[in-house]
Amino acid sequence: MVLEKVIELLADQLSVDPSIINEDSNLVDDLDADSLTVIDLVMCLEDEFGIEVPDTEVENLKTVGAIVHYIEENQ
Repeated sequence: MVLEKVIELLADQLSVDPSIINEDSNLVDDLDADSLTVIDLVMCLEDEFGIEVPDTEVENLKTVGAIVHYIEENQ
């Protein structure tokens, strides 16, 4: 499933326990990602799922659920 893979990637990239990540987790507020980390995450997600995320869409990917939805809609 996309959600499980996204959680795995986020946990690895952010060095956090995957059990604290859920669909409502906010990248900045809950997972302490800064803007540079978010860009790195987007690049990793693009590689993993074979998608391209335009710069204008990155600002809309604030939560894990938003990321999963974007991937499912654009894969």
